[in-house]
Amino acid sequence: MGTMGDNNGTMGDSLRVFRLTRTSEQEKENILAAARHAPLSSPRLLTLADGPPGVLPRGFVHDLSRTEIGRGWRIFVAAREALQRWEQFDLGWVRIANPIPKIILGELVAVEAYTAYLWSININRIVETVDSPTSFGFIYATTSLHVEEGQERFVVEFDTESESVLYRIEAVSRPRNILARVGYPFSRAMQHRFTRDSHARMKCSV
Repeated sequence: MGTMGDNNGTMGDSLRVFRLTRTSEQEKENILAAARHAPLSSPRLLTLADGPPGVLPRGFVHDLSRTEIGRGWRIFVAAREALQRWEQFDLGWVRIANPIPKIILGELVAVEAYTAYLWSININRIVETVDSPTSFGFIYATTSLHVEEGQERFVVEFDTESESVLYRIEAVSRPRNILARVGYPFSRAMQHRFTRDSHARMKCSV
């Protein structure tokens, strides 16, 4: 669910990300403060224009999904506004943990999730954005405060000929720390669940 950092996952990393209880607001502020200078943990894996720029490094998987969420300019405007409110993450079991991040370069994005009776907060940083008459979105990359290593693209697009509005999610990732590696099949299942739920949420948001 993001320069190369420390790619050797450790139990220390896991303990900083996973918790048995939900993170308090003060703890979230502390995590975000610590993350301001956290290095990215991912090489350049995606571009907004073309997706993966070439052959992926060993161990990375590529996921791409897109859904038509409606037709017409009004739907595109609504989809753009939904992305700005981060509604694609408003899923109940997943949410954005920091105050609504601006979609600008360098902005931190804290993703809170509840899976397998564990709470987690993973920190990403926006590394590329697009805002044109027919396309709006961004790519974020994982930081060292994340159980995965990779990048993810969220874009809404307007086809001027058909007036179709598409919502696209594209991700390149691999597990970074020991818990993510041991539980890799479960992690993949949660990635697929997020994709399904996010597409459904965006349809409802417009």
